[in-house]
Amino acid sequence: MMDWSKRSTQLEIMDDFQGEPGVLRKVFDDINRANRLLGGDSNTIRAITKLIGENPKEDYIIADMGCGDGAMLRTLAHYFKKRDSKVAFIGIDLSEEALSLAKEASKGFDAIQYLQADILQLNSADFKCDVIISTLTMHHFTDGQIPLYLKKLGELSRIGVIINDLHRSPFAYYLFKAFSRIFIRTKVAKNDGALSVKRAFVRPDLIGYSKHLPDMDHTIRWKWAFRFVWVMRPNRLK
Repeated sequence: MMDWSKRSTQLEIMDDFQGEPGVLRKVFDDINRANRLLGGDSNTIRAITKLIGENPKEDYIIADMGCGDGAMLRTLAHYFKKRDSKVAFIGIDLSEEALSLAKEASKGFDAIQYLQADILQLNSADFKCDVIISTLTMHHFTDGQIPLYLKKLGELSRIGVIINDLHRSPFAYYLFKAFSRIFIRTKVAKNDGALSVKRAFVRPDLIGYSKHLPDMDHTIRWKWAFRFVWVMRPNRLK
């Protein structure tokens, strides 16, 4: 029997991927398909639209922490272009291989740029943006690292942070197992998707983390399919 009371500390294959670029491309295709079909993308878009609507200005910079192959940024670029909104995008990731795929797939997307960096080492004096999104990235950090990660995101964003991550639950775990039999093709994505649920969060986890950020307002909502969307707004915006 698995213990669902605590987050798993087991590393995912993608935490230190050693395979060929062609295999990595197929893994990201699987991940992106799952996000699209299980509502991950749409939840993030709705949260960004609401946050921007609360803070009207002429233009915005949106940064994606742990952007992977940049799929979320390309989806956002399409979305805001249709609405004639002036938005620039920055994708940040530590993986050179992932960013290589992102740059190749983002040719023609002039509003998107990519930066290879350790998120925890970004300097708020040199890097600022309006909105930060973190989609399926936070669960890759340990419990000890997460408060530092959240503090960094708060320092770097002007109007808010949106975290979209998984709900740790046996129901979510077995749902993904069934989903992956049909929609996931690679062994890496099947393994890591299931392990991601075990490394994910329950609401008390997120509430506990939020106490490290008393200068932010926090809204945590559960979304289908087994996601939490956590929006943090600086108190200074009141």
